[in-house]
Amino acid sequence: MEAISHVVINLTIFVLAIYVGYHVVWNVTPALHTPLMAVTNAVSAIVIVGAMLAAALTVTTLGKVMGVLAVALAAVNVFGGFLVTRRMLEMFKKKDKKAGGK
Repeated sequence: MEAISHVVINLTIFVLAIYVGYHVVWNVTPALHTPLMAVTNAVSAIVIVGAMLAAALTVTTLGKVMGVLAVALAAVNVFGGFLVTRRMLEMFKKKDKKAGGK
């Protein structure tokens, strides 16, 4: 007789990861957001490579569809991360003063 199901254990780990991740992300100081976004983009790029390998090595249609879906979602994450990083870096640029004046 099994004391605790593997599904319950995996679900508990998943919920705890969400909880910890939420608190880690919301407690980051604003000065660290840009470097963390760059690291997140790098991790997402690694996920894309892994998803492409997984999709290429599977023989079932479901495996290929899931691999393509993983590549698409990771690509959206990477490009969105670059857009957010660029926008955050623009906030730190100095504004140019007008030539005529005050």
